[in-house]
Amino acid sequence: MERRPSYFLWFALLGILILPTAAGRFFLDLAGGLMLAFLAIPLFLSGLAWIGWKVLQSRMITCQACGLSTFSSSVKCPVCGSFLDNQQGSNKNTADITDTHPASSVTIDITASDPGNDK
Repeated sequence: MERRPSYFLWFALLGILILPTAAGRFFLDLAGGLMLAFLAIPLFLSGLAWIGWKVLQSRMITCQACGLSTFSSSVKCPVCGSFLDNQQGSNKNTADITDTHPASSVTIDITASDPGNDK
């Protein structure tokens, strides 16, 4: 025996949703609340991610000599050895420090030689 869906059940459910009864309003409010939650949760999470990214950016220290961005709390840059300015917005001028050597002022001379022409 084949079981067919009850059309009376579907019409009753449709009537509850369409007719202005307390049950119909409850189901429509529930559906609207769920849709609002599904739309609001991704917006809320993306806002939290943006705030977290901005906090991370504010804690980064950039070396004035080589341009490396790091979270390091050390005094010197791990790449070039220059002193890092750990205080955001301080009045310390990095040009006054004599130990810094900007990467742009360093040159390396390379000469090519052919091993067969050593005379």
